[in-house]
Amino acid sequence: MKILVTGFTGQLGYDVVREGARRSFEMIGVGSKELDITDEQSVYRFVKEINPDAIIHCAAYTAVDQAEDDQENCWKVNVDGTKYLACAAKELRAKFMFISTDYVFDGWGEAPFDETSAPNPVGYYGQTKYEAEKIVQTILSDWFIVRISWVFGLNGNNFVKTMLRLSETKDDIHVVGDQVGSPTNSLDLSRLLIDMIQTDRYGIYHATNEGYCSWAEFAEEIFHKAGKIVKVHSIKTEEYPTRAARPKNSRMSKQKLLDNGFIPLPSWQNSLEQYLKALKQEVK
Repeated sequence: MKILVTGFTGQLGYDVVREGARRSFEMIGVGSKELDITDEQSVYRFVKEINPDAIIHCAAYTAVDQAEDDQENCWKVNVDGTKYLACAAKELRAKFMFISTDYVFDGWGEAPFDETSAPNPVGYYGQTKYEAEKIVQTILSDWFIVRISWVFGLNGNNFVKTMLRLSETKDDIHVVGDQVGSPTNSLDLSRLLIDMIQTDRYGIYHATNEGYCSWAEFAEEIFHKAGKIVKVHSIKTEEYPTRAARPKNSRMSKQKLLDNGFIPLPSWQNSLEQYLKALKQEVK
């Protein structure tokens, strides 16, 4: 199986390519330098030349705050880029998987959003990802849409690395405690995506590590597992204003994974422990 993966320079794309290669698939990972997904002709020529059996579209404009003031570029990457790739996949009859986000939901309430919950994005980034979801479903008859949240991986920056960096110079830290979701190790996620792309069990899925926590609880667990003595002060969202609104409730039900025979991801605590060990190995 030949699989084209966009967003190779990001956390998830990097791990998806590595996981596919580990299973002896022919993996072609591309970043923005190799392929400008906002250029329709370039996308079509590139994909036609590669002629993949499947496309896993991880590339995205993910600067949530910046997106509010850079709407044109955010739309080009997240909506137009997805459209061009989906059209190319249709032309070549390649399987198509689009990686979406918890930001398609408004974050109201405390109940987990399931795969049939009505999206209602509160920020521009979330709006573009929802528009891309709709485009994928319009262009293709069969598709995978996988919504993920709070991703951390070895490649690139993330919340875990930020907390570890801050622990070198700070004894206490203020972290938002009223936004709840599921931290997700991109390595666990990549294994699921490679499992999924080999099937014809199409549809919308939610894929995160098991369990929920707030950002403050996540920070506490990072420091605990890393052996760092840092006091975490839990604060309200309103005490840490950002340009873009964040969903307070990012809980997502993963029932559809179970219903379709996919193995749930490990608990986020267990996965964090494995990640910290892998991070130490990389430093050596």
